Parts: sequence; structure tokens; C-alpha cells
Amino acid sequence: MRAVVTGAAGFLGSHLTDRLLAEGHEVVGLDNLVTGDVRNIAHLAGNRKFRFVHHDVTEYIYLDGPVDAILHFASPASPIDYLQIPIQTLKVGALGTHKALGLARAKGARFLLASTSEVYGDPLVHPQPETYWGNVNPVGPRGCYDEAKRFAEAMTIAYRNFHEVDTRIVRIFNTYGPRMRPNDGRIVPSLIGQALRNEPLTVFGDGSQTRSFCYVSDLIEGIHRLLVSDHRDPMNIGNPTEMTVLEFAETIKRITGTPAPIVRRPLPVDDPRQRRPDISLAKARLGWEPKVGLEEGLRKTIEHFAARA
Repeated sequence: MRAVVTGAAGFLGSHLTDRLLAEGHEVVGLDNLVTGDVRNIAHLAGNRKFRFVHHDVTEYIYLDGPVDAILHFASPASPIDYLQIPIQTLKVGALGTHKALGLARAKGARFLLASTSEVYGDPLVHPQPETYWGNVNPVGPRGCYDEAKRFAEAMTIAYRNFHEVDTRIVRIFNTYGPRMRPNDGRIVPSLIGQALRNEPLTVFGDGSQTRSFCYVSDLIEGIHRLLVSDHRDPMNIGNPTEMTVLEFAETIKRITGTPAPIVRRPLPVDDPRQRRPDISLAKARLGWEPKVGLEEGLRKTIEHFAARA
């Protein structure tokens, strides 16, 4: 198979590229490096089955030769990015998805969209099944990301129904692991970075809001199974083990051994109170569920952050 991965130099895109290459496929990686990092794909230099193209996917995408699969992972993915580059975030979800779908249609390729649990917003249903339509504030600070992904899903379904493009949609829940950006503002790199620098660990609000954390290798396994499956509707991939943000901060503190205290800051606007995937569909259709425990995954992630520091 010859696959195209947009956002190939990003956290998830680079791990997905590694997995596809390990399966023996050729990969063309596209990235404009706005939030991607070439260090994430530096180990692929000289690999004849990998080609990197510096390209903004909101512009027309042209590639010679056949393409069998397109995996659209290009997008900023942190609250800091939403605030700093909201228009680019909207453009890559809308125009970028349109261009990537156009390439899939032209090449007769299978298309997989990396969507997000953010399409559920601050959910009123818990845990969140794929049938839940969400509770999203379109004009709030997170709206540019949430609505970009919701539009991307709608565009993907439209291309499936109208142009008969073979599509997949994965709704990704909180994922962590090596190659996350240290300063991207998400809870895992933020707390690990603070702990390694012996700075106070920041918890927003009273810390009672919940999250569920999936290690990156588990997520990539689920995405690969979805890609090669015949399931065409949205599917949650994530870890259903739920914990409070305060419990997570205490876990980071214990594993790193930092003497730094945990401090509280005001809760950001529209911060979800609960986040946990219902993965019944992934279990039934893909035979998938996460395998890596939180402590094991965090130790690997902390080692990576310590080495890069």
C-alpha cells in the first residue's frame, strides 16, 4: 500500500507513519511544520519507503502515482494552539479536509479522518457513545477546534455519500506518549514538564473534572485496525479508565518524585467536566481495547521528556 499521512511530523502523525512503515507500506508524509516537529521523523531519514513533503494541506495537493490510503491528521491539537492560531485551525479542518478528500477521490483511495472527542464538547451524556451529538459552544474559545472537526466529519460523510469515497472516522480521546510537544498546553506534557523542573504542578479548578488517558501505541493500534476494517461510521478510540485531574497530578508527582506542590488556577472557559469514551463499538467491530496501563505509559513518557530536556 502507498499511504499519505497529513500532519506526519506531529505527535500522532509520526507514530502512525512508523506503524505503516513497519507494516511494509510506503508513506508520503505532508506537514507544514506549524505545530509539527522534524525531530519526530528524523529517524526516517534515508528510509526509501518514506518521503516527506513540506506542504500546507489547505492548498491544492498534487502527488504523482497511485495512492491507496489517505490519513488526515494535520491539525493543531492543543488549547494554546486554538488561542494563538484559531483561523489556521479552522482552515485545516475545513479546507485541509476538503483538499485531502479531493485527493482521495481523484486517486480512488481510502480516506481516514482523525476527529476528536472534542466533537462531544462538554458532554451531557457519560460516557460518550458515537451516537451522542454533543454539547458544543460554537463561539467559545474552543469553538474553532471543535467546530473544525465537526465540519470535517460532515464533509467526510458528504464525500462518502455523494462521491462514494471509502471513508473512516476515528474520534480520538486524550492520548499521551513520547513526541508530545513539551509546551503545547495539554495536561500530560504540562504536568510532566513542571514536575521535571520541580515547578508547582498546575491543576485548574478544584481538580474534580475527569479525563481518560490512552497511551499512544494503543491508540495507533486501534486506528490501524479501523483503517483496514469495513466500518465506515465514526468510532471512538480511547481508554475508558477515568480519573480526576487532581488524581492524575498526584500520580505524576509520585512517579517523578518531585517535591513541588500542586497549585490551583481558575478553570478555563468551556473546559469539559467529564471525558470518557464508550468503546463498546471498537471492542465489537475491531476486537480492540487498550493494553498499556497508565503507570507504564507515564514512565515511558517521562523518560522521553527527560531525555529531550
